Amino acid sequence: MPLVARVFVTRQLVGPALERLATAGYQVDLWEAREPPPRRDLVARARQADALLCTLADPIDAAFLDACPHLRVISSCAVGTDNVDLEAARARGIPVGNTPGVLTDATADLAFALLLAAARRLPQTSAAVLNGEWGPWEPAGFLGHDVAGATLGIVGAGRIGTAVAQRAQGFGMEVLTTTSRGGTPLPSLLERSDFVSLHVPLTPQTRGLIGAEQLARMQPTAILVNTARGPVVDTRALIDALHAGRIAGAALDVTDPEPLPVDHPLLHAPNVLVTPHIGSATPRTRARMAELAVDNVLAGLAGEPLPHPVAP
Repeated sequence: MPLVARVFVTRQLVGPALERLATAGYQVDLWEAREPPPRRDLVARARQADALLCTLADPIDAAFLDACPHLRVISSCAVGTDNVDLEAARARGIPVGNTPGVLTDATADLAFALLLAAARRLPQTSAAVLNGEWGPWEPAGFLGHDVAGATLGIVGAGRIGTAVAQRAQGFGMEVLTTTSRGGTPLPSLLERSDFVSLHVPLTPQTRGLIGAEQLARMQPTAILVNTARGPVVDTRALIDALHAGRIAGAALDVTDPEPLPVDHPLLHAPNVLVTPHIGSATPRTRARMAELAVDNVLAGLAGEPLPHPVAP
């Protein structure tokens, strides 16, 4: 009697997608804890698995793959796959899948929400109310930045960047874009934009893309928004720019490191808003991501091409 294929799932997912694996006759090994499995547990559980359904919190490198010789497919419940050594997986004949497309609107919504919140200083003004600092109305009190008619620079005009640009049209914003294939050159975009929103994948070319030199090009009234990946921005350079007033503020859903320790200096820099990587955090979006991730697992175990493959 043939052995039943085993799927190691590194986190509880939203919705009923995992039930499809059991219905298909596969054994599901689910990591039940809220925190991601430590490296030792990740390897120990995956070593027994034929398929891995992981998240961005799980580092999948060459050493991990060498320790898990039975793996036939890796499915990441995310768009980004910077946690997976794609070349190492390809060299071992292991297809890797992700969940593209379904989180575009949710992430674009959050990016624009961060832009608006930072522009109108919502964290600071809300804190002022809670701290009893809401005094009589005054003309110069709690001044923020205009969004309507402002210039928005989008770095990386893929699915999410394009969706953010569509939202900006409703505010009458001038939109500048730069991509690896053209558009407005990055230096010019930084110099002309009132808001800069990052939407590039994390690659060797984009790591540290926004550093001290790029921040110095931005206007002192400009706000940086990052819903891409934390290491796209040089954290130390951003902290220095905020303290020096070289930019007006930053709104970040992703950071480097992630999660940030509560005593990290970025959290205590002026005019910074940080959310805990919630770009795709709506029930519909997370459930759909789970469905796509399971689609990849089922195809991989059946020896079929993945419906949502990632190219090395």
